[in-house]
Amino acid sequence: MSRKTTIDALFAKKPVDKPIEPLGAPNSMERAVPAVRTGAVAAMGASLQQWSAAAKASEDLQAQIANAKTIVELDPQSIDPAPVRDRLVIEHDPSLDELVKSIAEAGQQVPILVRPHPNQTGRFQAAYGHRRIEATRRLGQPVRAIVQALTDEALITAQGKENSERRDLSFIEKALFARRLEEAGYDRAVIGTSLSTDKADLSRLIQVARSVPEAIAKRIGSAPKAGRARWMALAELLQAPGAERRLGAVLERSTFSAFDSDRRFLEAMRALDVPSAREDEKAEPDVLVEDPAGKGIVSRKRGKSTSQLIFNETLAPGFMSFLASELPNFYRRYLDQATSTSSTRKAPR
Repeated sequence: MSRKTTIDALFAKKPVDKPIEPLGAPNSMERAVPAVRTGAVAAMGASLQQWSAAAKASEDLQAQIANAKTIVELDPQSIDPAPVRDRLVIEHDPSLDELVKSIAEAGQQVPILVRPHPNQTGRFQAAYGHRRIEATRRLGQPVRAIVQALTDEALITAQGKENSERRDLSFIEKALFARRLEEAGYDRAVIGTSLSTDKADLSRLIQVARSVPEAIAKRIGSAPKAGRARWMALAELLQAPGAERRLGAVLERSTFSAFDSDRRFLEAMRALDVPSAREDEKAEPDVLVEDPAGKGIVSRKRGKSTSQLIFNETLAPGFMSFLASELPNFYRRYLDQATSTSSTRKAPR
């Protein structure tokens, strides 16, 4: 009996090409009892079954990928971001926290799009759905995905189209994405198709992205309410001598990062002394004093030529009255300090 026939007989229960002895033949009762697999034979059988199962799973996944419209489940740890990122990544994104909660409660409703990684077998690159990947990664669960074999150009086109259909990129995100794509070697026709924009708008996008340092743009954030005109104004103001230094001082304030990105943009414009930013009455007031829990006690709202102090009398009842009684003393101290400073400056050397 051949080696292959023996293995078939052991694991596949395939009949062996050997005459069956009559029931009354010698040792027939012993042979009627099934043999128990032990030792190396049992280990070999388990390994073969595992290989077979793995191969079948791989074949199924490849068939689903070839179909291109079948949704598969992937380990989010096996997915790398797109070669050129489109969105600004911020340290704390409240909307991402909401997405995590939504997927935890209702599941992932919309699949992401990935392609097989061009350089690493068994890994993938995301065309879109980076936030869903991060959300499922945090939850420790697979991410639902459509896998397609995409060229580099097809991938960035899918990136831009999905953003247009679902949640538009802000102006500065488009600008930075366009500049990154150009630096990566894509021609402007491909970039324009990806962003669904014409040549003139594309030129303005790239011009702004080159004028606003990316580090500043990242600190401000996407600022979805700030359109092309405001970002172009900011880019122009940054060309003035000392502008980046003045703005940098504002960006480093501890209170700056606590604002949403639209408010951060207004603060940046204000730092560069743009009247239109100071005239924005919808801007939230600056928090000047906080309680131990970090809640605002005193805030300041700026106007064209005056400022208002706003007191939270629920959290600190009577503080306004106390401060009002002390204001004359504060003012005298201010005058004394101003006089002292003025005398020091005028003193002969």
